[in-house]
Amino acid sequence: MIEISRDQFALILPLASEWAEAKEKVVLKNGDPLSNSQIEDAKRVGVIHPERVRIFKVPQIPFPKHPVLISAVEATQLITPSTVGLTLRYGIFIHSDFIDDRCLIVHELVHTSQYEKLGGFLPFLRKYLLQLINIGYPDAPMEQEAIKIAEKICKE
Repeated sequence: MIEISRDQFALILPLASEWAEAKEKVVLKNGDPLSNSQIEDAKRVGVIHPERVRIFKVPQIPFPKHPVLISAVEATQLITPSTVGLTLRYGIFIHSDFIDDRCLIVHELVHTSQYEKLGGFLPFLRKYLLQLINIGYPDAPMEQEAIKIAEKICKE
């Protein structure tokens, strides 16, 4: 369990949402649309708008620069040098070494579906970050859901 007070969380959440929205725009501008098979996978995991999703191949997953977010990311281990995928609603960053990893992309698409179901950045990040803080990564229920669905689909 990570020690983050309610006041700290109230400061982190809007900053995290602002950062995530800005990074999603980068992916939407520079990323590639899903292939036909990826669209099928997206539909299978419950993505409502797979046509909006873009995947951006990067040499390293971006890390926030704001000091408050740096501390939060380090505490939660949400992004580390070994992170290979990060979903920010319809924008998915994938490390270039893993761009052909179907199971990773399916996992990230589950997070896109979670964003849609929860209604956007703030509701998703509120729930997801609280799970990371209170339970930890990768045991957080939203993370476990993505792991289990990806494993199921990739076994078929």
